[in-house]
Amino acid sequence: MLSDRFGRSIDYLRISVTDRCDLRCQYCIPKGFKDFETPEHWLTFDELTRVAALFARLGTRHMRLTGGEPLLRRNLPELAARLAALPGLEDLSLSTNGTQLRHQAAALRQAGVRRLNVSLDSLRADCAREISGADSMTAVLDGLAAAKAAGFADIKINMVPIAGVNDGDIEAMVAFCIEQGFVLRLIEAMPMGNTGQATRSPDLAPILARLGQRFDLTPSAITLGAGPARYWRSADGRFTLGLITPLSQHFCATCNRVRLSVDGTLYLCLGQEARFELRPLLRAGVSDDELEQAIRTAIELKPEKHEFVESPQKIVRIMAKTGG
Repeated sequence: MLSDRFGRSIDYLRISVTDRCDLRCQYCIPKGFKDFETPEHWLTFDELTRVAALFARLGTRHMRLTGGEPLLRRNLPELAARLAALPGLEDLSLSTNGTQLRHQAAALRQAGVRRLNVSLDSLRADCAREISGADSMTAVLDGLAAAKAAGFADIKINMVPIAGVNDGDIEAMVAFCIEQGFVLRLIEAMPMGNTGQATRSPDLAPILARLGQRFDLTPSAITLGAGPARYWRSADGRFTLGLITPLSQHFCATCNRVRLSVDGTLYLCLGQEARFELRPLLRAGVSDDELEQAIRTAIELKPEKHEFVESPQKIVRIMAKTGG
């Protein structure tokens, strides 16, 4: 098993297959941003599978395909099938903005993806446009319908509340998730890059109290995937709410994940600059044993905690660059 110098087991790898996205969400990619990775630096499917296989051999049991928007990477179901077949891997999931999901949901399900996280910040078309920079809501809703039709039973809606923008839409999103059988997760915006640093997250504590009273929510010990969300369930079992609070109640002490960016950089923490470049090793023809040792060396660089609260201006790279 992979373990860092603070005794945390690292059993979760998030794999970014592109830093590009077809949206420009307020808290992620700035409008006009063009500093994307050049395609010749993208890891190929063979390279991605090789790294993932070594992580699986080292005890990684959970992997998630991310971006940018991962469904913009051509032939993604092919990569998903290769990852799903890795010995030892127990869980393959995907994070997406949903705009391309209606075209690929069935192929992803057949390839072995079992869980989906879909970003949806409002059910009001004008608000969704304001946040995402595009008329995206209809495509996302169509994608969710296609995912349900393809047999995906574990679908989470990721909503980033923004003070004064969509924080009044949360109850409507709860009702939608109850109707559709989705899990709703409210996520504090992380201060990554100029966009993230400019996003004002509301205090989630009074929101939780309000939702708890209205929908009869109680804390739940359920774990839905390998991520850091804390969950509450309604008394009738029809609704599950998750909170991801990297700022107000961080979870660094139990962090079990690292991120592989599309250019082969292992990022060891969202809120630190610790990283390790794997692409030069891959393209220099190193052996699997040498690459495995490089991964172990990288894990030793994982910091104890982020510094989003202490140094909110520290991280200038955008989330899409790191991998969601």
